[in-house]
Amino acid sequence: MGQSAANKENTALIVLISVVATIGGFLFGFDSGVINGTVDGLKQAFGSTEAQLGFEVASMLLGCAIGAFFAGRLADRLGRRSVLIISAVLFLLSALGAGGAHSSLVFIAARVVGGFAVGAASVMSPAYIAEVAPARYRGRLATVQQIAIISGLFIAFLSNYLLAKAAGASTEPLWAGQAAWRWMFWMQAIPSLLFLLLLLFIPESPRFLVVKRRKDEALAVLTRLFGAEQAQDTLDEIDASLSQDHHRPQLSDLVDKATRKIRPIVWVGVGLAVFQQLVGINVVFYYGAVLWQAVGFSESDALLINVLSGALSIGACIVTVLLIDKIGRKPLLWIGSSGMAVSLALVVYAFASGSMVDGHLQLPGRMGTLALVAANAYVVFFNVSWGPVMWVMLGEMFPNQIRGSALAVAGAAQWTANFIVTVTFPMLLAGIGLASTYSIYLVSAVISVFFVIKFVRETKGRSLEQMEG
Repeated sequence: MGQSAANKENTALIVLISVVATIGGFLFGFDSGVINGTVDGLKQAFGSTEAQLGFEVASMLLGCAIGAFFAGRLADRLGRRSVLIISAVLFLLSALGAGGAHSSLVFIAARVVGGFAVGAASVMSPAYIAEVAPARYRGRLATVQQIAIISGLFIAFLSNYLLAKAAGASTEPLWAGQAAWRWMFWMQAIPSLLFLLLLLFIPESPRFLVVKRRKDEALAVLTRLFGAEQAQDTLDEIDASLSQDHHRPQLSDLVDKATRKIRPIVWVGVGLAVFQQLVGINVVFYYGAVLWQAVGFSESDALLINVLSGALSIGACIVTVLLIDKIGRKPLLWIGSSGMAVSLALVVYAFASGSMVDGHLQLPGRMGTLALVAANAYVVFFNVSWGPVMWVMLGEMFPNQIRGSALAVAGAAQWTANFIVTVTFPMLLAGIGLASTYSIYLVSAVISVFFVIKFVRETKGRSLEQMEG
């Protein structure tokens, strides 16, 4: 894009509508992180066993897998913005339902509904941003999605900490005679309602409008974003990318007609999605309080450590914003994998040195400090690389014709892997201990280094119409 064309961009509008879309990421993070401080409340309210607790925590992720899968398909029919509006309504219903649940079944149902919203927002927010942002700073805007996710986690952790502190403990009554853990869920209703209202004021994705042959509407949106001259050029480029094979997007598009095999780019997307979870990051996000209490910290200190991890994560994502459109996506991924492998090895070493005392892992000498520092280094490496970059790449790496379907499959794979890791952690913790459990995540981090080097292609600076399948 030339300098004169760049000057005609309505950068403020592009940034503004991207920020609105990333509120979906904020709610994704909040909904994922709020569970962290409510585990003791769930145990007390529902009398849950370890296996039941694991399912209560992970139940949202089943909804996420379903939501991510159908979001891509629905977005091809209804539009990107329309799917985000649906997700905002579901976020609101889930927040109210989870906080008010008086049985495990009702709680799980509310969390699954929230999962539909998280899954939809997780794939649609970065896809929407990728489809409205210029290639030269598309990575930076899409990375803001991860900052929003981590900010949601951070605010959830901070809210949990403050509410538990105000009540004395997460299981103690706070306002209106309701336990603090219930208010932790109800707090999400505020950003959910804000998201719903703001979505009513942003335009539909111009690429979706072209696919639907609504070219006049697409041109109007592109003109608002890029100016009249660049809008027409962009419209022609989008139209040309679809003209050779224009039909309603469908799952069968993921199969190469020549080889009759699933396109390699789809497998790469699924690999990125799955490895992001197999490194075990959401064990820290979902079970952070349980993890640190397991090695001797109090509930209050454990919740405070979560706040620290959230703040470090935001800082790491800001670094990614500065680097992703300069050094590219692929270097960030393999650097992050290498850093996670080293820091996870240190975590395993620290946990392996401990011994069980009254059901808690006691770490000798400075091993508790080593575990804490290494775990937070691991969080930083994840959030400077796989956290934001995986979502950026899923939003931009697929050709226009298959983007919705490929996002559906990759998103469902991501959340399925997330579910497996999350639901198995309490059982692994009780069965083989922290050191052996984290060794599994360590092996995945090591394998991910070689996956990135061999299979991932750089997408920096390329327009969406230049993506190959």
